[in-house]
Amino acid sequence: MKVAIFSTKYYERKYLNNANAGGKHQLTFYDAILNEDSINLTNSHEAVCVLSSDKISKTGIDKLSANNIKLIDLRSAGFDNVDIEAAAKRNIKVMRVPAYSPQAIAEHAVSLILALDRKTYKAYNRVRENNFSLNNLMGFNLSGKTVGVVGTGKIGRAFTAIMLGFGCKVIAYDIKESDLLKEKGVEYKNFEELLQVSDIISIHCPLTADTRHLFNSFAFAKMKVGAMLINTSRGAVIQTSHAVEALKRAQLGYLGIDVYEGEENLFFKDLSGSIIQDDLIERLMSFNNVLITPHQAFFTKEAVEQIALTTIKNFTDFENGIPSLNEVKIEKTKLLQLSS
Repeated sequence: MKVAIFSTKYYERKYLNNANAGGKHQLTFYDAILNEDSINLTNSHEAVCVLSSDKISKTGIDKLSANNIKLIDLRSAGFDNVDIEAAAKRNIKVMRVPAYSPQAIAEHAVSLILALDRKTYKAYNRVRENNFSLNNLMGFNLSGKTVGVVGTGKIGRAFTAIMLGFGCKVIAYDIKESDLLKEKGVEYKNFEELLQVSDIISIHCPLTADTRHLFNSFAFAKMKVGAMLINTSRGAVIQTSHAVEALKRAQLGYLGIDVYEGEENLFFKDLSGSIIQDDLIERLMSFNNVLITPHQAFFTKEAVEQIALTTIKNFTDFENGIPSLNEVKIEKTKLLQLSS
């Protein structure tokens, strides 16, 4: 089938071409983001393949349908950027890569925790300037700390296993509790209880209408003073302006994020010669207890390879009419929003 692949990066093309062994599918790569201005590029194709940065609204769905597009395939687990209901009404299937390397995301979350705790990024910069002082570099032991995990799907479970290995007490919040984690000693709490007792909180839930801005001023007010918050899921789970206020008050002690609300205007681009127009991320970067990475948690050889293999398999399954667990249905996982 003929597929228009948008927002492609240099590293993806190699893996996608390798996964498309024998050239079964005709792949057309575009650097451009798929939006209403670039939809004309989908003419003469049967499917589009996109990232989370590609926004496909109801209007976009209507235009894709007019171009006879029958499949939207996401090279990501998240699908909040696509109007699923509009796609269903237009008989356009939506597929995704639900799990490529949970370990890659989980390990990156842990790396953010360690870097913030032991201040390795500060030490690295100091030593390069021949400053070997230990002033303000003191951290804390992870062993014995209480770690709250919000969302215990595959990534959350992988993260939990690592933290248990550090000797942490792990508690969790999810609408679907894992018996396997319970057997390992993980205790499930309601959201408010998790906020109140966790020294470190790591977010591993999808972005839905219920989880958008889950971490807002009400949530920050209930957290332990000086707690650490890590987000490798979706940027909009945290209300950034409220996080800035919590940091200013020292209610929030550390913030490590690999995702950011509004990241589509920043991440995956070299803006080193530009003036950043996003005041919120500029404010975040001014804090010495905030660490931001540019959506790289997934970026391991194993993960990128698996994303490519699953993406191509989705094309093949769709073309052959094979039912797939990777198809996105209208039903979405729900997490309760913290009320005021």
